[in-house]
Amino acid sequence: MNIQNSRKWFNMTKYKKIQSFLFLILHTYSVGCGQSESTIDQVNKTAPNSLNFMQIKTDSLFNSHQIISLLTIPKTSSKKFNIEFGFSKTDLKTTSSYAKSKNALAAINGGFFNMDSGGSVTYFEVQDSVISRRRNPELKWGVADSIMNGAIVIANDFEITIEPAKATQIYEQSKIESAALVTGPLLLLNSKAVKLPNMKFSNDRHPRTCLCGTNESVVFITIDGRSQNAAGMSLSELQKFLLDIGCVDAINLDGGGSTTMWILAKGIINFPSDKTGERPVANALLIIKK
Repeated sequence: MNIQNSRKWFNMTKYKKIQSFLFLILHTYSVGCGQSESTIDQVNKTAPNSLNFMQIKTDSLFNSHQIISLLTIPKTSSKKFNIEFGFSKTDLKTTSSYAKSKNALAAINGGFFNMDSGGSVTYFEVQDSVISRRRNPELKWGVADSIMNGAIVIANDFEITIEPAKATQIYEQSKIESAALVTGPLLLLNSKAVKLPNMKFSNDRHPRTCLCGTNESVVFITIDGRSQNAAGMSLSELQKFLLDIGCVDAINLDGGGSTTMWILAKGIINFPSDKTGERPVANALLIIKK
């Protein structure tokens, strides 16, 4: 699989609107269909039947250094790609390992997990099989109720819905979805910011991984952090950024040292914050060519 590259470098002193902001530093890779765009001025302008990657480096967004990686998938590409989870029930593997084992085109890390014994700590099902159930939030590696308020639901191996989390019995009894992962917190619903829990997890700047849907595209996003070149974002800052790039619905995934984006032929294209590099995780969200 070839990835055609095109690069344009732009200088800008102030962040005003996403239409101009995305020209700060832009790398666009068109994956899997032999076409490439020279520039992208907004997330919604994605080449048909392509995966388009852009990376933004700036020292002015929220008065901080930021490195933001975005991978956009047109919602019209269901005949070209599948979106699915790679996962392990009991141990941990890197995002790139999940991707390579499924011959994926691209991947981001998924939901929260038990760093001691492996496995997801939230409700997670694939093809009507329950992979994990919610871990008691009072236990180590359990996640607070105020964070676990959303879900990613995949239907027909491509169509993604970001929604408030339903009772696990509903997901378990439903035969509509091909996968469902409870995660959070929810960031946006219907182009409006969702109220965030008032806690360090939300208020402090960290590396972040999130998923968003615009009117035309699904967008995989990583925000690097914990370094001189990348401060990371609070969740309220992330909400503002997502609204500015046209996201309608958005949800947070596991972040911190887990934040990873992988692309075929490029490898890890963000900058994981762990000193050891890419962190093993319980699951990853994959894009696979049909």
